[in-house]
Amino acid sequence: MTALSAILSLAVVGGHVAPAAGQGVDETALRGSLRTALTNFLSSQGAREHISAVSLRVTFRGQRPAINVPVGTTLYGGGRPIAANSLWQIGSNTKAFTSVMLLQLEAEQKLSIHDRLGKWLPRYRAWRHIQIKRLLDMTSGIPDYLGEPALLRAYAAAPNTEFSPSRLVSYAVHGRLHRGYYYSNTSYLLAQMILEKATHDTYAHQLQERVAKPLGLRSLSYRPTPYPRAVSDRIPAGYFFTPIPAMKPLLGHDLRRFNLSYAAGAGGIVSSLADLSKWERALYAGRMLRRKQQRELESLVSQKTGKPVKRLTPADPQGYGLGVGKNLSPLLGPNWFYEGETFAFRVLHLYLPRSGVLIDVAVNSSTNHDLLNDVGAAVYLILQDSGVA
Repeated sequence: MTALSAILSLAVVGGHVAPAAGQGVDETALRGSLRTALTNFLSSQGAREHISAVSLRVTFRGQRPAINVPVGTTLYGGGRPIAANSLWQIGSNTKAFTSVMLLQLEAEQKLSIHDRLGKWLPRYRAWRHIQIKRLLDMTSGIPDYLGEPALLRAYAAAPNTEFSPSRLVSYAVHGRLHRGYYYSNTSYLLAQMILEKATHDTYAHQLQERVAKPLGLRSLSYRPTPYPRAVSDRIPAGYFFTPIPAMKPLLGHDLRRFNLSYAAGAGGIVSSLADLSKWERALYAGRMLRRKQQRELESLVSQKTGKPVKRLTPADPQGYGLGVGKNLSPLLGPNWFYEGETFAFRVLHLYLPRSGVLIDVAVNSSTNHDLLNDVGAAVYLILQDSGVA
């Protein structure tokens, strides 16, 4: 199934819910269309992606109530129905939190994103001239530790190992630097280490004080140790289903109760979709940063060239900011987006600045066969058809 056919099949199955002239949106029909589309996706792709659950949250600008559509069960092949308030490993959606906290420190004059790595982490001499900003916009060229078979073998052998950021970075220190735009999770471990050094505090505590408490995000948290059962019981089973030789012992296994220290400040946050969407609205509305730092957050480099770009074009449609992505889509128009992935979960968000619609979708596996972006696009088409996007 091609990406386009997947989008169209999901949207068509959702049904036509456009309001009649002079009438409001039929909320029941809209929710039914979204549920049908997600059910169709789960039926057609569940085995191929090894997922049992897909959860959707749509929020709107203003006072319009959110739409929550959880579909499926907590276990592959059975379990309880998935709940709207389930928790998810949000993967690389974490990167925006890391960037924002560093930008807040810049506004407090505790660091500058133009500082070089040598000022804060002099032990990494080969990288000493790289600026913090280049860590955050994926132009540092520093090798990605998650691409190192030695790290993957270590995790597969003992998934509850508590990896420190410095140990994770050690898997990448001897790799060669890359040119241009290069997606490196290692860069965000270094950013986390700088944050902790500048604040003399832990990443977890800074996250609570700077983000979770001010926004009232009671379900959002980060910890490098296993979560207590009260938390992990709210997370559906999460399946590793990516054919990586070094990780073969874990293929098809539920990893939800193992810790997320391997992802750290690059991908280690757990959240409900409600809290995640509340954060994303605050992020894109500019409520987390001063104006200068918001501009820095949204300054883009081309994902083709790694060069700064002022605006995206059809020939160069994807840009990367400081932990945020932007896309110029023929279907969606300009949109901010990110799909985060851990070894067991995928979470996508799409923010459409023209309409103010924010779409969050989560599923409970990692896989090479990933159609989550297609699900987001199908949801958008149904919302557009209903007159709310």
